[in-house]
Amino acid sequence: LIRDRSQRGSPASIAAVGFGLSAIHTGVDRGWISRTAARDRVLATLRTFWEAPQGTGVSGTIGYRGFFYHFLELATATRMASWDTELSSIDTGLLLAGILDARQYFDRTDPAEAWIRELADSIYARVEWDWMRNGGASLSHGWNPSTGFLPYRWVGYNEAMILYLLAIGAPAH
Repeated sequence: LIRDRSQRGSPASIAAVGFGLSAIHTGVDRGWISRTAARDRVLATLRTFWEAPQGTGVSGTIGYRGFFYHFLELATATRMASWDTELSSIDTGLLLAGILDARQYFDRTDPAEAWIRELADSIYARVEWDWMRNGGASLSHGWNPSTGFLPYRWVGYNEAMILYLLAIGAPAH
């Protein structure tokens, strides 16, 4: 996981993780990290996002219906409950973009690289885009286990474009 800010005590941000996954292959290509070390980091990250519990609880989960909480506890990879953080559609989209970028980079026949591709596909396929519409024509900004869907929606030409491209290309939902 990657901290949201460099300040001590800062939680992890799933968007920061997505950006980190997109950047790690630059480190490999520039010789700053070995491909094996990068592969192992990416694999550990994807395993966390695939294996950590999903559910409606206010604590102890990483996400719900394939979406992930905006902020996570670094030690447990679970919802930052003390901040009452939401499932974030846009931050999940940025995380997925990083996951899919890593999927494309780690394209060798090595079993660990094949596992990265399998996990990336599984994480992406699990996202229930139709649920995040909450009956509307556009995606909600997010969902909170205590209060439900946020009242704001993604419309217009803005950062939501990545969400709609991911949803259009999704293998399910």
